[in-house]
Amino acid sequence: MTQSQRVLVTGASGYVGGRLIPELLRRGHSVAGGFIDASDAERFWWSDRVDAVQLDVSDKEQVLAGLDGVHTAYYLIHGLGGDDFMQKDRESAQIFADGAQQAGVSRIVYLSGIVPPVDHEDLSDHISSRLEVEQILTGSGIPTYALRAAILLGSGSTSFEIVRQLSERLPVHTIPTWMKSQVQPIAIVDAVNALAGCIDHGGASRSYDIGGSERMPYSDLLALFTETAGLTRPQVEVPLLPTAVVGKLAGQFADVPGSTVQSLVESLHEDMVCSETDFRRDLLPEGYELVEVREAFDRALTEPADDADPSDLDPVGPWPSDPDWAGGRVERDEDGTTHKKGLLRSVVDRITD
Repeated sequence: MTQSQRVLVTGASGYVGGRLIPELLRRGHSVAGGFIDASDAERFWWSDRVDAVQLDVSDKEQVLAGLDGVHTAYYLIHGLGGDDFMQKDRESAQIFADGAQQAGVSRIVYLSGIVPPVDHEDLSDHISSRLEVEQILTGSGIPTYALRAAILLGSGSTSFEIVRQLSERLPVHTIPTWMKSQVQPIAIVDAVNALAGCIDHGGASRSYDIGGSERMPYSDLLALFTETAGLTRPQVEVPLLPTAVVGKLAGQFADVPGSTVQSLVESLHEDMVCSETDFRRDLLPEGYELVEVREAFDRALTEPADDADPSDLDPVGPWPSDPDWAGGRVERDEDGTTHKKGLLRSVVDRITD
């Protein structure tokens, strides 16, 4: 392991940033967390161990100030909502790349998305934008590592919460025929270790596909979750359902922002699997074992004890700092009977009445 470095984590208040920072601290690095509002750092248990900096990646002065003295900069910024999110992503990435050059940053790490092997014009806007951000950051000339992930498994992860909330709230799963594409999820703890491992990596700029050891159709992922969660949700295959319709309907039944759901659903038309597994060799400790999907689901569904020390919480499980829309909406009696609560009851009652 290299000596302690000054590290900047943009998007520190986000799901990945909030779980990456404790791992970087554990490895002995000095960490600055970039927040749109620096006071937002106070909701994290690690806030007194980091330098909270006001950092809007569209603001050149704030970017330069945040990058001052930084060795490795993590770019964990993604736009998913609004008609102009691709333009905003493009402009912010360029500001950050220019700022990193000017500040003398030694390394940039970007969390991107799996890029399926199709023509560029056939990529979803979501994936196309992430690929463009990769290219802009790499174009800085600074060694840049883009870690491409499909679905992050863990309580509070956007993609996991969509699986959880749709599974809990819909008594029957309607599966479009095009949703037979393969996905290769990765547990958040494995993704975090790969991201942290980039600090010790000295290779040239490149992308890494990061995924767990299992790949399966998205419909099988839903079925595995419902089984792990103790739910019964029959699946009905429906042909010819347009992507836009599926995305809009899914957004109605999940607390995750609707525009985010629709953007992610677009990506399910293609296989979202790793084309190589070099990250295991280059970024993870020797002998490291990836978390299997069923174990990740089980850990994500395990509520910590009320008196648990936040610093001991499982990164895959729930954290107090997770978004308000994260978490299950199903209560279970000792005999396994499920009871809907809150928003879940109102939604499911409308369907079944």
